[in-house]
Amino acid sequence: MFAMRMLIVICFASVLLAPCAASAQVIPPGASEFNPPLPPPPPPPRIEAPVIPQMDAPMTQNYAPAPRPSFSDRITTCLDEAAASGLGPSARAAYSRACANQ
Repeated sequence: MFAMRMLIVICFASVLLAPCAASAQVIPPGASEFNPPLPPPPPPPRIEAPVIPQMDAPMTQNYAPAPRPSFSDRITTCLDEAAASGLGPSARAAYSRACANQ
């Protein structure tokens, strides 16, 4: 009986006094202990339901003026108009300058 108690005390003491490695300190095989920890995962995407137009809602109109075309587009349009009118090269240049700067 005394031997049984001694065996239990020895087992209990060896479990308490044995050095244990924490689970955070375990290095997986093939990895270095100098690697930085992985960044946290990104947040999940927000899922929103699309806006559904209502049948009885009043219509909204956009009264903003149309954007003005670029200078290059205006020159091209004016040159096309001048060529369609049958103007010569020098008359086309003068017409496109006057037309694009309006």
